[in-house]
Amino acid sequence: MARQLRPVGLDFVQSAPVRLVFARVVSAPPEAVFRTLADDVAGWPEWFSAVTLARPTEDGKGRQIRLKGGTRFQETVLAAEPAEVYTYRVDKTNAPGVRALVEEWRLTPHGTGTRVQWTFAADGTAVFRFAVTLGRPGLGRAFRDAVTKLDRRLASART
Repeated sequence: MARQLRPVGLDFVQSAPVRLVFARVVSAPPEAVFRTLADDVAGWPEWFSAVTLARPTEDGKGRQIRLKGGTRFQETVLAAEPAEVYTYRVDKTNAPGVRALVEEWRLTPHGTGTRVQWTFAADGTAVFRFAVTLGRPGLGRAFRDAVTKLDRRLASART
């Protein structure tokens, strides 16, 4: 059963009790990375293997996401600044223990490519916070694999 989470804003990315930040440089320019993140939501399962379903809702102001294992999210897009940042908040989920969750994808030009920084900002029960902290290596690996796959996908689209 999906539960309603606390409706936090953009400031939560910096103030969350649990913040996991990962970064990687890709060869694609920020504009291409942003288009894939924000405009091609349905394409996320093609490069982010944890995602089994992604679809935009509310004319792009929301998202519906399903992960391997059955976790579901209903999200609201908080910021979508082309070639700079894509941020969304989870409004409803069936994940246990979570009280608030925001994910931010920040894009910075890096030579001819892009530095992609993903911040996972969360709050929840003590058990949830411990589990997320313990799961940091796995989340980092999932991010690295996803961004590497995204970069390959964007490179093949340029050729």
